[in-house]
Amino acid sequence: MLSLFEIAASLLVLSAILSWINRAYLKLPHTIGLLVMALFASFILMALEVFVPSVGLTDTIQAGLGQIDFNETLMKGMLGFLLFAGALHVDLGKLRDAKWAIGSMATFGVVLSTFIVGTGFWGLAQLLNIDIPFIWALVFGSLISPTDPVAVLSILKTVKMPKSLETKIAGESLFNDGVGVVVFTLILAIAVGSDSSQAMMEQFKLAGPIMAATGGGAIGVLDVIELFVVDAIGGAILGGLAGWITVKAMKRIDEHAIEILISLALVAGTYALAQRIEILGHHLSGPIAVVIAGLMIGNKGATDAMSDHTRQYLFGFWEMIDEILNSVLFLLIGLEILVLGLVPEYALIGAIAIPLVLLARLCAVFVPMKVIGTFKNFTKGAVPVLTWGGVRGGISVALALSLPDNEYKPLILTATYGVVVFSIIVQGMTVKKLVEKVVDPDLM
Repeated sequence: MLSLFEIAASLLVLSAILSWINRAYLKLPHTIGLLVMALFASFILMALEVFVPSVGLTDTIQAGLGQIDFNETLMKGMLGFLLFAGALHVDLGKLRDAKWAIGSMATFGVVLSTFIVGTGFWGLAQLLNIDIPFIWALVFGSLISPTDPVAVLSILKTVKMPKSLETKIAGESLFNDGVGVVVFTLILAIAVGSDSSQAMMEQFKLAGPIMAATGGGAIGVLDVIELFVVDAIGGAILGGLAGWITVKAMKRIDEHAIEILISLALVAGTYALAQRIEILGHHLSGPIAVVIAGLMIGNKGATDAMSDHTRQYLFGFWEMIDEILNSVLFLLIGLEILVLGLVPEYALIGAIAIPLVLLARLCAVFVPMKVIGTFKNFTKGAVPVLTWGGVRGGISVALALSLPDNEYKPLILTATYGVVVFSIIVQGMTVKKLVEKVVDPDLM
């Protein structure tokens, strides 16, 4: 049994070695290169397990990875720091200019995509004689519909595009995961409530009091509004308040080491507090809270509360945090295939789910932009770039892993992993060429 320190040390060492190999030889985008090499290593290990089982190396690695709760590690560990680091670099003025586009895609777009993917996935399963209830197909739709801010922001670093378009992609990814988790929570509560297994209902903890509503029959409109207000709006208020206090504190001093420490305390404290504060049985959204706090520090704090010297050190520090955590996260995504329990029999529906998710993403972008486009002008090529640049990542995998154990989880997990790997590698490596082809170069 490896200790927590030994697991962390192994991941850091492996990340450093693979990062060097990628930079020296493969020259792929950093996080994509790590994912590709981790997947390759995982397949090699699985092959060794089949042909040379006496080696036992795979068992050792699986035992170590099995000690890592991917959902807990990402959703309650890394995510807050990664979101804050990404939000620091988003221009609040440009974000306000694009608020209707970002808001509509992050809300209506996520819901629309959820139902398109869920309905299509259920239909495909029927055609392939795979038994899955419609509500569980919607669960898959809800966890795969939000774009992943970590993956999106990581890939945006390698692509040059108009600032207005970059703001829409980054802004949507920062906010739609919070909305996506609310949608996921509601649909999963209905799915678990409709199942007769009491053990499954006890295993699922995300929905809180809504579980009682599902057990009693149905979730009402007021339940949905209540969850959204407490989770999303409550998280935004907490993040705004914490960010405002931090900016005021930073104004009083000019010492880069202390201000970096304050920023770390802001992220960790705000995220932890959001998970502890309970209103009407619901917790606040930690991701939305740290995004709002990051926007305040990166804009108001950077201009009003920091000297040039402090700003350089603080932003440089968070860039390093972002790079290190992204390296470990994408390495984990590649290695998790060893312990996920994917089912090869579901590979076909997993592959077909990829174009289905892309079609749903196109609708989630086109419909809101078509409505808003009558009032505002958008960059030429925005729809294809927003569609193809809507990368899925670790958050979808984490949500899939959080599902209660039942006969539908292996199917959902296999399809989720297939979509995520395709999204990061194929979409991530080709979005730059797409931007160069469809976006006016004079705007970049």
